[in-house]
Amino acid sequence: MKVIKDNNIRLRPIRLPEDLPIALPWYQDEEVLYFSEGVGTSAYGLPTIERMYKYLTTVGEVYLIEVHDRHNWLPVGDVTLSKDMIPIVIGDQDYRGKGIGKRVIKLLIEQAKEFNWEQIKVNKVYEYNVASRKLFEGLGFKQTATNVDDSRRKYYSYELKLE
Repeated sequence: MKVIKDNNIRLRPIRLPEDLPIALPWYQDEEVLYFSEGVGTSAYGLPTIERMYKYLTTVGEVYLIEVHDRHNWLPVGDVTLSKDMIPIVIGDQDYRGKGIGKRVIKLLIEQAKEFNWEQIKVNKVYEYNVASRKLFEGLGFKQTATNVDDSRRKYYSYELKLE
């Protein structure tokens, strides 16, 4: 895995266990958990975050999202590139809604093309997560399914055909 960079944004491969404390506040943020895991999800502790990242490294490439802020690189979230899912979290609320997610997904689309993948999928975006739905739809992902999870929350799946 390599560092992927675009001006003041870079995706650097996650380092375990060193990066776990960086992610801890993100996965204790109610808004992050609400939009990524659903209503009523309890805050994650370090063991849960470590299990999550270890699993994600078995199915794809896991990156910390960093923004160059004046003099150094500041971690603001994480993302995984996998053929079947692209979980993304902008964990630092000061950086949400600023177009970072869109730039990150564009970088991952280019990376997937370099891998000669035919498509990439997003397997679960909750109906109420309008920002994420707009993000993926705005980048050309097409809705492929509507489902309901075990807690009866409606979610959508998406796919992007790569050329």
